[in-house]
Amino acid sequence: MRVAALFSGGKDSTFSIYRAKEMGHDVECLICMNPSADDSLFFHYPNIWITELQAKCMQIPSFQFFIEKRSMKSELEGLENAIKEVKALQNIQAIVHGAISSEFQEHVFNRICRNNGIVPIAPLWKAQSLEYMRDLVMKFEIKIVSISAMGLEPSWLGKTLDKISVDVLHTLSKKNGFNLNFEGGEAETLVLDCPLFQKRLEVRNANVIWDGQRGIFEILEVALIQK
Repeated sequence: MRVAALFSGGKDSTFSIYRAKEMGHDVECLICMNPSADDSLFFHYPNIWITELQAKCMQIPSFQFFIEKRSMKSELEGLENAIKEVKALQNIQAIVHGAISSEFQEHVFNRICRNNGIVPIAPLWKAQSLEYMRDLVMKFEIKIVSISAMGLEPSWLGKTLDKISVDVLHTLSKKNGFNLNFEGGEAETLVLDCPLFQKRLEVRNANVIWDGQRGIFEILEVALIQK
């Protein structure tokens, strides 16, 4: 099918594209939602501007949409309007999204797709957390770019995930009760390289912002590097 993918630049949205392509779908474009502040209830905020560079790495056109008001109603209306616009422009048949276990996210995506005559595709739905994370770091280069969960210290900001760090996160998630997949917003990630990318991203300059409870790895400069 001709599909569009909801894309935040993080691990789940990127891996869902990877899986969708494995399933034989044609990913025609990316839908990137840009919230106005880091307290967005539904969308990824940190370093969202880098999605345009990631789209270039994947050689997939991206459509950037901006949410001005800070409410769930505004965000969901913005998402539905974005999907309607992209459907009209690209004649897409389905939307790929990276929901894993959130019944709320699945319900929202399914409702919006149903309202607009589009098929929802969730390649990661009900993936087993530890197995999924281990599979991810074998194929993708991923940085943690925000944290907001008890048990995650500032040292995680900017950290590139590998098998050892995933095992540590698994232990911390059991001890502190957060979702290992970060689907509840416990952390946000950024994909720097994966099999979909023709070039990889290299962070050249960044700031760590920490308020005592949560923090952001704010990327100031990034370069595209030949692989």
